Amino acid sequence: MAKKHSIFAITLLISLLFFNCKKAEEKQTAEANSYFKKSDASIQTGGIQMIPIETPKGTFKVWTKRIGNNPKIKVLLLNGGPGATHEYFECFESFLPAEGIEFIYYDQLGCGNSENPKDIAMWDLSRYVEEVEQVRKTLNLDRENFYLLGHSWGGILAMEYTLKYQNNMKGLIISNMMSDAIAYGKYADEVLAKQMNPVVLKELRDIEAKSDFSNPRYMELLMPNFYEKHILRLPSKDWPEPVQRSFSKMNQSLYVTMQGPSEFGISGKLEKWNRFPDLKNITIPTLVIGARNDTMDPKHMEQMAKSVKNGTYLFCPKGSHMAFYDDQDVYFRGLISFLKK
Repeated sequence: MAKKHSIFAITLLISLLFFNCKKAEEKQTAEANSYFKKSDASIQTGGIQMIPIETPKGTFKVWTKRIGNNPKIKVLLLNGGPGATHEYFECFESFLPAEGIEFIYYDQLGCGNSENPKDIAMWDLSRYVEEVEQVRKTLNLDRENFYLLGHSWGGILAMEYTLKYQNNMKGLIISNMMSDAIAYGKYADEVLAKQMNPVVLKELRDIEAKSDFSNPRYMELLMPNFYEKHILRLPSKDWPEPVQRSFSKMNQSLYVTMQGPSEFGISGKLEKWNRFPDLKNITIPTLVIGARNDTMDPKHMEQMAKSVKNGTYLFCPKGSHMAFYDDQDVYFRGLISFLKK
């Protein structure tokens, strides 16, 4: 009799395991089908939507593209530069879809596939904040699902947007951007510059003193001595194609107006920008991502994570300014963990 009970118990256990595996498989299939769900539009465009933006100078259209569908996690990506394009984020496609995370490419006004008014007056931080808010509304992003990820200049824009509109958000990711441009310039001068060959540094400073930034020698020096060490830690000829494609389309008018002539410090309209004292007012979950070899001080970024009310710091020990390429495992493991909390 005991033997019969034992056989029955084993049979029941096997049946339950089979049933649970089948249900898990069905759930996984349903989630996958939901992730690739088509939009309700009559014509499918691969997730691309041109969004009209109202500005003081008229209405212009910006380009967006949705990858996947997840009602609870929608990440809007803000590229850096200023003036680069969404394209350098294309490595995200190798990590986020497998986790069922929806993300949205977006070329800011004057960038990439969006319209370019070719008007320097439009290159204004507060105007870009209102642009992001119009994009959010059109895409129906809200506090139940909306994460904003800003990288580099996009991090400045993300901080400014959050300080005004965080009630519309679920979470914030500040990737490789300090909250104080003055401290950023100081870090470039007092830390990164001192790591350079003194002969190279002198020649760079001589060119800068003459404001001779169009001199090809300037970038000839910066590329191997600064960009390949602190922007993306590979020989520039081996930089991933999405990065090269994005940077080749840089809106130089926007870049120089806001940033200045190079990544070696900051001297444009953002030169005196500082929001570090205001970080305490950010209450939504916030992930700050820094890297050992970044143009941005990783210690400052750790302090940023401590300054917001609900902050987490992710440190990429092998990474630079584009840590999502040169320290991918750490970067995406940390980002995905944050988004799925």
